[in-house]
Amino acid sequence: MTFYPDEKIGLFIDGANLFSTTKSLDFDIDFRRLLDEFRKRGKLIRANYYTALLEQEDYNPLRPLVDWLDYNGFSVITKRAKEFTDDQGRRRIKGDMDIELAIDMLEAADYLDHIILFSGDGDFCRAVASAQRRGARVSVISSLKTSPPMIADDLRRQADDFIELSELELMIGRES
Repeated sequence: MTFYPDEKIGLFIDGANLFSTTKSLDFDIDFRRLLDEFRKRGKLIRANYYTALLEQEDYNPLRPLVDWLDYNGFSVITKRAKEFTDDQGRRRIKGDMDIELAIDMLEAADYLDHIILFSGDGDFCRAVASAQRRGARVSVISSLKTSPPMIADDLRRQADDFIELSELELMIGRES
């Protein structure tokens, strides 16, 4: 993991993808420690967290996390999730934040030196390539150690650096 003290850093966190990855790796992120860790590595300019929310539910388990992030140094970008019933009659929720994250990442590439993308979603390959063409280095944090791997092979190849999330557990994991 290569960082330079004067570089301007931005974190772009695909909330649903990060949650699935940490669940598969069996640890929780301590978001305060995550911010502190990246503040040590350069000038942290932006920390964006993207998630979809079901607003009509009486209690949404994501709401306390989203509120905490919003009050503690993160820009939280949300949109309303859509609920539907699939062909087998099961309740499904759809709330994809890829476009929002990709657009924000491309706009930020003009003023950041280093973009840290917390996602393994291969759909981000073109956005990563575009940010690189604008002069930003892009590191991707996800996992090869989950079964199946959470990082798309083409995204891992496109990134300037791939960081295995499980190797960050001691630095950013929540203590038991």
